[in-house]
Formats: sequence, C-alpha cells, structure tokens
Amino acid sequence: MSGLSRDLIEKCKSKLIHAKTEILNRVRESRTDLYNSEDAKGGDEGDQTLRALAESEFLSMHERLRKQLMEIEGALGRIEKGLFGVCEETEEIIEPERLLAIPWTRLSIEGAEIRESLGKKYAR
Repeated sequence: MSGLSRDLIEKCKSKLIHAKTEILNRVRESRTDLYNSEDAKGGDEGDQTLRALAESEFLSMHERLRKQLMEIEGALGRIEKGLFGVCEETEEIIEPERLLAIPWTRLSIEGAEIRESLGKKYAR
C-alpha cells in the first residue's frame, strides 16, 4: 500500500463510509423538509421570500455536501488503488493524525501550506 498501516487504512475507510452515509442522509432529510414545507405554494410576499431563501440555502448546502461527497468517493478510490495517504503536493505520506481527523484529505500539512502560499502568490 502507501506505507500506512493496514489498521489505519481500515479505520479511515470506516470513517469515510460513515461520513458518506451521513451526507446522503442529510441530503435526503433536507430535501424532504424543503418539499414538505412548500405545501402552501401561495402566501404573501414575505412567505414567498422565505421560501426562496430556504431554497437558496438548500442549494448552497447541497453543493457543499456534493463536493465533500466527491472527496470521500475519491479517498475510497485511492484506498482501492493503494494510493491512499500520499500527499498530492509533496508525494510524502500524510500524517496519520491528519488522516484520522480528515480521512478524505489529499494533502499533508506541508502540502496544504504549499498550496495556500501558491494560492496567495497567484491571487494578487
């Protein structure tokens, strides 16, 4: 594998599957809540504005969760390919503590700092 212990990889895989399940449940629940609260399509301007704000908030949350779900799927794919835990920036092993905290991460702390400094450099 990637130089990480099998136990660590299995713990991360378990966390990834749990996080994936939580995200899918949150999306389903929020979708149900949004559509159940729209029973009354009418209402005054205030009701319509609140409904539009709720839809906008739902779409923003849905996009964030979709991106996180893609990261989780990517991490599960890296586990299957034997590439899990290798920093995309430095090609070094990602710190085990970091992987346990954020199992879908693709960057070590050093790699994240490099990306951040490059982002600041080119943001000017």
